[in-house]
Amino acid sequence: MQTIGLDFGTSNTVAMTASMSGTAEAVTFLGDRETVTSLPSVLSFLDKGAAKAPHPEVGPWAIRQFLESFGDVRFIQSLKTFAASAAFKGTGIFGVPFDFQNLMATFLTAAFERAHPQINPSQTRLVVGRPVKFAGHNPDEPLAMKRYRSAFRKLGYDDILFVMEPVGAAFSYAQSLKQDTTILVADLGGGTTDYSLMRFETSAGHMHAHPLGRGGIGIAGDTFDYRIIDNVVLPKLGKGSQYKSMGKTLDIPPYLFSYFARWHMLSIFKTSDDFKEMKKLLRWCLDPDQIELFIELVEEDQGYPLYKSVSETKALLSANEEAELTFKPLGPDFKASVSRHDFESWIAPDLLKMNRALDSALERAKLSEDDIDRVFMTGGTSFVPAVRKMFADRFGTERISGGNELTSVANGLALIGARQDAADWSVAA
Repeated sequence: MQTIGLDFGTSNTVAMTASMSGTAEAVTFLGDRETVTSLPSVLSFLDKGAAKAPHPEVGPWAIRQFLESFGDVRFIQSLKTFAASAAFKGTGIFGVPFDFQNLMATFLTAAFERAHPQINPSQTRLVVGRPVKFAGHNPDEPLAMKRYRSAFRKLGYDDILFVMEPVGAAFSYAQSLKQDTTILVADLGGGTTDYSLMRFETSAGHMHAHPLGRGGIGIAGDTFDYRIIDNVVLPKLGKGSQYKSMGKTLDIPPYLFSYFARWHMLSIFKTSDDFKEMKKLLRWCLDPDQIELFIELVEEDQGYPLYKSVSETKALLSANEEAELTFKPLGPDFKASVSRHDFESWIAPDLLKMNRALDSALERAKLSEDDIDRVFMTGGTSFVPAVRKMFADRFGTERISGGNELTSVANGLALIGARQDAADWSVAA
């Protein structure tokens, strides 16, 4: 029996395998050109004609299929953000209907086919991370977990435990503790920010954990990316422009542009009535060139290239006071300078909400900042300087720890699964 810890993330998916000896190793995903341990959570389908089912690919191979294929390709990203959305009933892909659980099962099947070591569902305990709070407006948590369970059943897994993602990160970090410690884990990913408060104690050489509280909010790296897109890119695509109707000059509805900013919504927007209306508006627009470019980018599935460009710019701002954003679909000469100061002003309202969510978690746990011995920050968004400053201002830099930001959750999940008391760490599915 092997144990797999699975961190199915909004941006990346990581899996680790653990032995009863208490060690964990990364599961690698093999391809003909590259091998990865952090798999981009993207899925693409290549249309092979009416006689054949669309061919799915994942991770870097999905990206390559999307960018290099001469056929029709459907590209899906940020799948996790749909998990708790009752509004998302599914989508059609080249005439084949896919609901959320089928999309998730397709992604995981294609991923595990590339996994090394091989994963046999009948001989595997799967420990799956779940966010404290699912992303999205008014998330339906029971629905999300129902969809998760359905997806894993499709893959043939029976021995499944669900563990809060920050609990996995906390357990990973706790392996290095030398004394009893109260920990705040801040798991800052792509779609969500999750907090977990835990007390770790060692008795007779055996580590025990006492959950003290948890909280979270559907704001993280994707939201920060949106702020850059909203302030830098969308004005070039017609946001704020107007159209004529019955002798009146009206603003083009801003919500239409938010679909493009949130790239995981493009697959829905592209086939929506809203997009049809946008194309009808084109003839009445006062600045039709910008709106025409907007329509073209949607139809050509430019969400991923935009995501890549924005993510690179955001990463550069973590080490530099200024970074250049380039996005060729806006024109070969398009360049925009983004300062860290402006970026931090754009995300300031989001940081405030993240801070308030932490306030709530501490209050429910009846803890103050002084009660926290260590703060462990994990997830890709923990690299953002303004985020690190937010925690340093509250707890002091001397109490802040990090490391293994992209693997700590999966590592902890795998180690939990290898314990005899693994079920005690899980939450109701």
